[in-house]
Amino acid sequence: MSAKDELFRTFPVIVTQTVLWGEMDSYQHVNNVAYFRYFENGRLEYVRRAGWFEIEKATGIGPILASTQARFRRAIKYPDTIHIGTRLLEMKDDRFTIEHKIVSEALDDIATTGEGLVVSFHYASGKKVALPDNLKEQIRALEATVNNTKS
Repeated sequence: MSAKDELFRTFPVIVTQTVLWGEMDSYQHVNNVAYFRYFENGRLEYVRRAGWFEIEKATGIGPILASTQARFRRAIKYPDTIHIGTRLLEMKDDRFTIEHKIVSEALDDIATTGEGLVVSFHYASGKKVALPDNLKEQIRALEATVNNTKS
């Protein structure tokens, strides 16, 4: 099974986008900063599909990124189309960890993997709080849309 097929089979959220010329650096590959923007695109689509933006409007409780990391496996270059997969690794009372995987069409392979720790944050008080129960349910439902066997 191709890396792209595996991604689409096991990740509930996939963002597909083209690589921009301006994302390249002087070494003729995508600069490492751009990968974190790719992860951000996946993360924001994940919380959108989980319905967190509606919950935030009603409660003032929203997501905040506590940490992120990446493992650069293969260099992405322009022109290319990438698929950014995002899925849940672990959920706790006030946070969850998501996994990112970026697949390059030009390479026909995984280019980058990473994780992000997302904390439930009440912006008006400036404090972390428990994840809303309805958000936890919506995340579980989102994850149930795929065969989420970790690879």
